[in-house]
Amino acid sequence: MTAPTDPSAIHAPVLLERCIELLAPALQTDAPVLVDATLGLGGHTEAFLRRFPRLRVVALDRDTEAIALATRRLSPFGDRLTIIHAVYDAITDAVSSLGHDSVDAVLFDLGVSSLQLDRVERGFSYSKDAPLDMRMDAASELTAAQVIAEYGEDDLRRIFLDYGEERLAARYARAIVRARSVRPITRSGQLVAVIQEATPAGLQRTGHPAKRVFQALRIEVNHELEVLERAVPRAIDLLRVGGRIAVMSFQSLEDRIVKRAFRAMATSSAPAGLPVELPEHRPELKLLTRGAELAADEELARNPRSAPVRLRAAERIRGNS
Repeated sequence: MTAPTDPSAIHAPVLLERCIELLAPALQTDAPVLVDATLGLGGHTEAFLRRFPRLRVVALDRDTEAIALATRRLSPFGDRLTIIHAVYDAITDAVSSLGHDSVDAVLFDLGVSSLQLDRVERGFSYSKDAPLDMRMDAASELTAAQVIAEYGEDDLRRIFLDYGEERLAARYARAIVRARSVRPITRSGQLVAVIQEATPAGLQRTGHPAKRVFQALRIEVNHELEVLERAVPRAIDLLRVGGRIAVMSFQSLEDRIVKRAFRAMATSSAPAGLPVELPEHRPELKLLTRGAELAADEELARNPRSAPVRLRAAERIRGNS
């Protein structure tokens, strides 16, 4: 069966109206600029371009297949959109290459996309047998198969624990090393079988036992957390005063990075006991969400993949010192 090539049929944008509501106050200038740091299939960008007729969007993505589909979808908007093949920690270079010193808004929609999950041959899903790939950018060198084949037991345990928060990390790492000594593990189905066999009957959990291992492998292959650690501060630095940023995370490790970055810049840096807060110590951000917002029941019913989403947003209230 041929996979659909209509982006709107593959992916429903998550928290679309809420993202528009949060970023809209920053897009009321004569020629506003929005950076969609994770273009994907272009659902959010399309909605913003339709809603704000003077808006220009700079869109980044590392997935060339997604870029090709989004380019066709968004072609009616002409030069109001510039798409750049890049990982989102390259946001500063991407924006400056187009002559912008600052932007009005930035949007991040993190994690694996519907396109990547639904393309069986890309190996992101633990529910379908495929080559162990998991690269978001097909030009990247490291694959999940290489991680499984080449990493030592200690390193496998570390990434399962750190990136998957998997409490059976040591057990799974040991089982993989043992299994690969008998036969190379090159397909997702093989890896799932090893994990299932290594999971004690008394520790069966709700959900698939391979879920956290696959998350950890994907994060390792694509360096997702390292990239995000660099990208969020760079995105905030690009915002003009009054500019806004919204970030949608789909697992706790991403959300933790965003929360930490936002809170650090939304807190005064004045030393304790200072009688007067100097201007350079005042917060640079104002938080726009109370904690992390979740998808409403209506959206969950319409789009079950929105269940893990955590949305945080902030406004820049002071420039760099």
